[in-house]
Amino acid sequence: MELTGQNLIGGEPSGGGAAFRAVDPATGAALEPEFREGGAALVDRALAAAEAAFPAYARTTPGDRAAFLRAIADEVLGLGEALLQRAHAETGLPAARLESERGRTVNQLRLFADHLEEGSWVEARIDPGDPTRSPAPKPDLRRMLVPLGPVAVFAASNFPFAFSVAGGDTAAALAAGCPVVCKAHPGHPGTAELTAAAIYRAARARGISASVFSLLHGWGHEVSLALARHPLTRAVGFTGSLRAGRALFDAAAARPDPIPVYAEMGSVNPVFLLPAAVAEQGEAIAQGLAQSITLGVGQYCTNPGVVLGVGSPDFDRLVRALAERLRAAPAGVMLYDRLSEAYAAGVARSQSRGAELLAEAPPDGKTCGAPALLRTDVAHFLADPALREEVFGPSSLVVTARDVAELVRAADALEGQLTASIHGTAAELEAHAPLVEALRRKVGRLIFNGFPTGVEVGHAMQHGGPYPATTDARTTSVGTASIVRFARPVCWQDFPDAALPPALRNRNVLGIWRRVNGAITREDVRAGL
Repeated sequence: MELTGQNLIGGEPSGGGAAFRAVDPATGAALEPEFREGGAALVDRALAAAEAAFPAYARTTPGDRAAFLRAIADEVLGLGEALLQRAHAETGLPAARLESERGRTVNQLRLFADHLEEGSWVEARIDPGDPTRSPAPKPDLRRMLVPLGPVAVFAASNFPFAFSVAGGDTAAALAAGCPVVCKAHPGHPGTAELTAAAIYRAARARGISASVFSLLHGWGHEVSLALARHPLTRAVGFTGSLRAGRALFDAAAARPDPIPVYAEMGSVNPVFLLPAAVAEQGEAIAQGLAQSITLGVGQYCTNPGVVLGVGSPDFDRLVRALAERLRAAPAGVMLYDRLSEAYAAGVARSQSRGAELLAEAPPDGKTCGAPALLRTDVAHFLADPALREEVFGPSSLVVTARDVAELVRAADALEGQLTASIHGTAAELEAHAPLVEALRRKVGRLIFNGFPTGVEVGHAMQHGGPYPATTDARTTSVGTASIVRFARPVCWQDFPDAALPPALRNRNVLGIWRRVNGAITREDVRAGL
């Protein structure tokens, strides 16, 4: 399809303000066509359309929404090579990575469809009434989750499919019954428009109003803040930098009616190496770390930015092996020039704070990330918060401790993280329970003898953690549990059965698991219970 460069309000092209173009990060060449920035007026139109579509969309059956999500998946696949080629031109990400990410995105949509049809995500709870109870009659109480309303979703720079227009936040919101207004990332606006067109084709095919989805462009902050502040926005889903995520969070909190902002923002994903594992598996650990650090030019929110271990000859050999691998690794094209500049500045900042540069691959072009490895000790790591800040790119900081007790102190000093990894033997894991406990308080996902890159999309995944990793550690942005971010509980008291939502009626017409009088069951509620 031919790109229009327009904002899309319920599928209808709409103009905008200043023009901008996507840029090929590998060559610096501007790409056609021009795209137009949205503004407050278009934000208002998009959210008014979403609000108008919300009542009917919220009433659609789980089966209808599941069919819609599967249709989106089919349409995204149907874009074929055109989608992959445009994404490669706008991001510099290799074809194999993009094809894999597209597969993840499609599978994610289908997983949510299956989750809807299973149905128990609504958390139906039924406490039947008892008018004969003494001294006061017991009311009939029935509770379940219902959709919030229009959701603002922000596409991420580093995942043009899986965390963008048809990515996890959009899938979760649409699954919950919420219309979506998505702000495209200015780094890949053409990819965003192609994906949006797939959503509109799916909506037409399934008889869903096109107004359940709109796409807005914007290079600056105007559109982003307008979305967070608009009175019709009921929640925000965001993946990106701490600065931008916090700005959205603050804007939403300052509203007359504050709304939740589910922002996934940053993490150094520490990797802790215990002595026995270092002695027994040092070479394999070094190889795995090098692959994890350089994967996708380090442009993953789960990149292992800090590696901590107890100083020893074995640990020194592991560090040397890791440095050799990073020194020999090729530099890669990063998503855009400001990102590569920020990465280089981050490596330089660590050096300026006393970290020793152990290895750095030769740079290759302007918009590139050269793998790097730095080293410091626990004393400096604890004394200087700047050494604990994320450097987004293919580098890591080795922190040497005198003993495991110092590793625990380092863990205690960490801010909230998405992940932490521990390499050790089963006996070490048991012997060093205080380290595990310290990390449990800091992270959303604990990994044993593995590496943090690679986030499985499933029912049990937790991709979130204490601030500043995210703004709400109780939630995840990956997996089916993320749907609850865009729903809220409502209780019906003493309603006649026919007036209740299907999930709460005496007859379990949906066949879902429900909690009746405290017990999980699929049985019908018997009259008079």
